[in-house]
Amino acid sequence: MGIKMIHHICIQTEKYKESLDFYTRILEFEVVTETQDFHNREYNTWLKLNNFMIELQTPKSGDNFNKWSSLNEGPVHMGFLVDNVCEEYERIVGLGYNDFKLKNGEIVYKVEGESLFKIKAPEGTEIEIRDTDIK
Repeated sequence: MGIKMIHHICIQTEKYKESLDFYTRILEFEVVTETQDFHNREYNTWLKLNNFMIELQTPKSGDNFNKWSSLNEGPVHMGFLVDNVCEEYERIVGLGYNDFKLKNGEIVYKVEGESLFKIKAPEGTEIEIRDTDIK
């Protein structure tokens, strides 16, 4: 196969400033380029964390996005590996962010013995945080 790695995911948002703050301040991505007035979009911005990138873009002028739903086909969430789920949860809460998905009334929970939590980005994207690499 010719594919070497995943390069980026494109996330569209009508809450650009909130989403940009979330990905840079909460998830610690860095802004590579921020382009205004990009092909009829208010913003098209590239964010990077290690070798993974997010292309964050606003709708084209005059367009409105459908709201995100886990019932849509296609990607449902994206996951990131951390050293310690509980420490990462505490770090995020310490930054004042608290939009977490509950499962059975819990924020940090186990799936097949592995701890994880899901946080919701301002535009609705679910981000899974886990500390065990799936084999």
